[in-house]
Amino acid sequence: MTIAHVNRIATAIPRYDVHRAFERFVEDILGDSREKILFKRLASRSGIERRYADMEPVYDPAGFVTEAGGFYFPGSFPPTSQRMKRYADTAPPLAERAIAGLDIDPASITHIVVASCTGFMAPGLDQVIVERVGLRPGVERTVVGFMGCYAAVNSLRLAHHIVRSDPAARVLVVNLELCTLHFQDTRDLESLLSMMLFGDGASAALVTASPEGLALDDFLSIAIPDTAGLISWDIGDTGFDIGLSGEVPRRIQQAMVEEEGRNAPDGLLRGRRPEDYHYFAVHAGGRAILDAVENGLNLAKDRLDWSRSVLRDFGNMSSATIMFILKRIMESPRDDGQSNQPGLAMAFGPGLACETFRFRRL
Repeated sequence: MTIAHVNRIATAIPRYDVHRAFERFVEDILGDSREKILFKRLASRSGIERRYADMEPVYDPAGFVTEAGGFYFPGSFPPTSQRMKRYADTAPPLAERAIAGLDIDPASITHIVVASCTGFMAPGLDQVIVERVGLRPGVERTVVGFMGCYAAVNSLRLAHHIVRSDPAARVLVVNLELCTLHFQDTRDLESLLSMMLFGDGASAALVTASPEGLALDDFLSIAIPDTAGLISWDIGDTGFDIGLSGEVPRRIQQAMVEEEGRNAPDGLLRGRRPEDYHYFAVHAGGRAILDAVENGLNLAKDRLDWSRSVLRDFGNMSSATIMFILKRIMESPRDDGQSNQPGLAMAFGPGLACETFRFRRL
């Protein structure tokens, strides 16, 4: 049976580190209030030091504005139409930079899979990429849309199936998210803390049957019962409004405990113990999410270092995040010099669902 492999991963981020600028903006909105003190305390524990966006921070006495016109300005946040226009302007060049990092012959690509949940445009991002990068006009295109943070897993699953059905296929997988386009004008503390998790980024990966990089072994979806309302992503008049309940980490930890205890062949661990996996690639949805997985599976403190380092350096980039983590795993030194070591990847999103796959680093 043909095995699909992630041969290469390249990433790209926007120009500006906006993390502290967005924090200061929120502090200005909250003013001299108890909520401001609590916000600063909780934000300092996020595990995030940098987040990026294509918005140059500009300060004035009224707070944080992004350009001369002020994309975000208290009391005058842009409507969804303006946010989608900005997506259409900034997403294609960011995708192009990520793809350029792969250093591949565009004419060799047979399929392209594009995943994004933070913007819509037509002609689609996939079509624009084909033209900008110089892919063959007849390349087979698929778009994975509005799935949230686990969309990268579904994109890789699709590439996995394409390569297994056509061993000559060369699949380009692009994940791109501009999460900062959906900052909301609110004083609700839980919403503000949720928005402070998210940054922008893009990844590009080459998936083929060539045995190099990461071998993709199998995929598994796990639905966590009675959690449908804990993560939501609604299209509103002022962008996309995320709902992220504070219950999410607890329910994820509970699910991890149950999966480890069950340890079934058709479960998360596929009949293995956590210590049987050399690599863990867990979507860096936030510090509390990573703590929940670590505690639920009783992992050693260093097992999620790759995930924590990506969270620190970029924040939660939705579907692109786990690709950044896999890239760091692929580039990390081998502790024992051995190849073919097993890994387990997982990402969480609306449902509440956990999308997983097993891989081996060759």
